[in-house]
Amino acid sequence: MRFLCMLLACCLMLTACGGAKTTSGSRNGHAAHQPKMDVKLDVEGNQVTVNVITDMTISPEHYGMARHDMEGHIHMYLDNGDKIAVKEAHKTFPDLPPGKHTIKVSLHNNDHTPYDVTKTFDFEIK
Repeated sequence: MRFLCMLLACCLMLTACGGAKTTSGSRNGHAAHQPKMDVKLDVEGNQVTVNVITDMTISPEHYGMARHDMEGHIHMYLDNGDKIAVKEAHKTFPDLPPGKHTIKVSLHNNDHTPYDVTKTFDFEIK
C-alpha cells in the first residue's frame, strides 16, 4: 500500500511539473520580443502619408489569424476616430480639412492583440 501511495505521489508531481505549454516565444500571452517602430509623416497639400519603419514582419496573409512573434499589422487612428487596420508599411490619408490633426500608430499581433508599441503625432494641414 505504501508503494502505491509513493507511486501515485510521484505521478502527481511529474504531471504538475509538465504544465500547459505556451506558444513558442511567448510569456503570459505577450510576445517574447517587442518590435521597434519609427514613424515618418509626409504632409503634402491636403494629405498625409504615414510611413512605418519596423523590425516586425507585416503579414497581410496572416491578418486575423494566430499570433506569431514579431509578425502582425498596424492600427492607425486619425483624429481619435475609428481603428484603421493597415496591412502594409504606409498609408495615405487624402482630402484632409485644413487645421491640426493627430495620428496614433500602434503595432499589433496577427490576432489584433497589441505589442504595446504606440506613437502619437500631431501635424497640420494648411
